[in-house]
Amino acid sequence: MGGRGSARGVYYGWAILLTLSVTETTSWGILYYAFAVILTPMTRDLGWSRAQVTGAFSLALLLSGVAGLPIGRWLDRRGARLLMSAGSILATAMVFAWSRVHGLVPFYLIWAGIGLAMAAVLYEPAFAVVATWFVRRRRQALTILTLIAGLASVIFTPLTNWLVHAQGWREALVTLTVILGVVTILPHGLVLRRRPQDLGLLPDGADTPVPGRPVPPPVASVAAHAALTSAGFWALTVAFILSALTVAVMSIHFIPYLIDRGYAAGFAATAAGLIGLMQLPGRVLFTPLSTWLPRRAVTVAIFLMQGLALLVLLHAVSTLGVLAYVVIFGMGNGMITLARATLIAEFYGPANYASINSVVVAGTTLARAAGPVGAGLMYGWFQGYTVTLWALVAGSALAGIAALVAETIGPMVGAEPAGSGEAEVARSGAARTE
Repeated sequence: MGGRGSARGVYYGWAILLTLSVTETTSWGILYYAFAVILTPMTRDLGWSRAQVTGAFSLALLLSGVAGLPIGRWLDRRGARLLMSAGSILATAMVFAWSRVHGLVPFYLIWAGIGLAMAAVLYEPAFAVVATWFVRRRRQALTILTLIAGLASVIFTPLTNWLVHAQGWREALVTLTVILGVVTILPHGLVLRRRPQDLGLLPDGADTPVPGRPVPPPVASVAAHAALTSAGFWALTVAFILSALTVAVMSIHFIPYLIDRGYAAGFAATAAGLIGLMQLPGRVLFTPLSTWLPRRAVTVAIFLMQGLALLVLLHAVSTLGVLAYVVIFGMGNGMITLARATLIAEFYGPANYASINSVVVAGTTLARAAGPVGAGLMYGWFQGYTVTLWALVAGSALAGIAALVAETIGPMVGAEPAGSGEAEVARSGAARTE
């Protein structure tokens, strides 16, 4: 065929990928990163404590993790088009409501709505779409998506700060409401499609069958129940939960740790910002490393990188040591984001990706919500961060072991263990249509 599915045309999956790259950048920038900028002027204006305000943000994260479970099943059965369009409408309405809020209870209700919107529009549904439209080029496509969306904080943190100074925090949120609605609602509704087969295409833009030519086999996918009851899945989930716990703790406590060690607050803030920037080269390197080296080695190494970075930080006696931590930790985080997006599809196939991945997301979300609080308690108990950091080093080592176990016994696509429920395989080409 000489249309969108072949080399003679532009594969429609690339249009979907470009659309998601833009909408993810905007959604992350406004629903996640803008909060930190709005926090100080809003608490000053309304007289609320920082704990009261950040509690709403934690509530949103928790609800996004819980909502991910039914949303995963919806994605596998009906696709992302309606879900992400409705999520964008809800997000836009909630950001505008945030701009008008005066009471603490309505504020929490608004952020509960934002949490549900997060589950519908952030990375997880986007990853599910990419896993369906790309197979051979999945890692390349996910790298592009996360590289572009990784600029969300770079773009929207200074933009939000400028809007707050120019308009005040309430009108800044109104402006962000307009941006969010324009950039996400119609693109999700007009561009997204469930599967390439619905448009007569094959994943990656491969040519559709021609009489007399071999027909490519359908992509194998493991049934959700079989994956979720396998030891390999839970080993992989443990690895991601421990990693998310470490990232959450360090994202909140890294700056206070440096200040406690005598570093200037300005340097600490700059170093924290560089961690996010260093995720980008990590994501760029992930795909070629996975090509040059065995996947098992790459998977284990990226989890161990977090522990290595923490060891460097524990023994750092100069600015150079802190910067070494920033580079190693940031690049490791960037790679783990892509690993979480790709390994589920590579282990279990694309047909039930969202349902399987939603369980991982629920666990990692709970870890992100609980980690900073637990680290704060340990800081008080042990009069400092040293014990906490050593505990995170141990957790990173355990994550590496869990990843090794997952890579050893976890991949199920193409394998049919005798007498096991893991032999239950669904073919993505026979999945229900939207």
